[in-house]
Amino acid sequence: MASAPVPSPGSSPTPQPPARRGRGRRPADEVRADILAAAGTLLLGEGMAAFTIERVAATAGVSKMSIYKWWPSKGALALDGYFDAVQNILAFPDTGDIEADLLTQLRAFVHLTAHTPAGRVVAELVGQAQTDPDLAAAFREHYSAPRRRLAVQALERAQQRGQLRADADPRIIVDQLWGACYHRLLIPDEPLTEEFAHGLVTNLINGLRP
Repeated sequence: MASAPVPSPGSSPTPQPPARRGRGRRPADEVRADILAAAGTLLLGEGMAAFTIERVAATAGVSKMSIYKWWPSKGALALDGYFDAVQNILAFPDTGDIEADLLTQLRAFVHLTAHTPAGRVVAELVGQAQTDPDLAAAFREHYSAPRRRLAVQALERAQQRGQLRADADPRIIVDQLWGACYHRLLIPDEPLTEEFAHGLVTNLINGLRP
């Protein structure tokens, strides 16, 4: 499965607000793209506390009705705006070396969540999803499940190449790696660092080699 190139871990998401358009009816895909860009800009700039449907509509130059056509709640829109802003940074590489690929992806995730506003935003989204059923469903459908599937597929390919033990469960491996990172993000008793990501991958790989 081809994946988009992953920027270096030092890069940060910098979505720009959509340019204002002239009058006239625009194609639906352009309107949707402008809404997502506006949502990502507001989220990463100011966080969930300042995020409203009204502000997204004003920034994107659309009506609130246009937004509610695609998103049932503020939380669902915020999630899609977040993912639109960070999806290229979080793309999963496929070089044929599972240890290198896991380390590249995990380091990019750690840098994004620990050193850019995206970390605060995803923590807020996880928290709000506990009381917003629309956001919880959107989080699973559009963010966590697709990202989990990419990681599982990468691990299964590594098993087919003989790089990992055939009896290892890729779903549990995903929980061990990314679950540990989310734990440090949401319960910051210990820092979330690239050194921590490297230790996770190294310790796991050493125990998974055939």
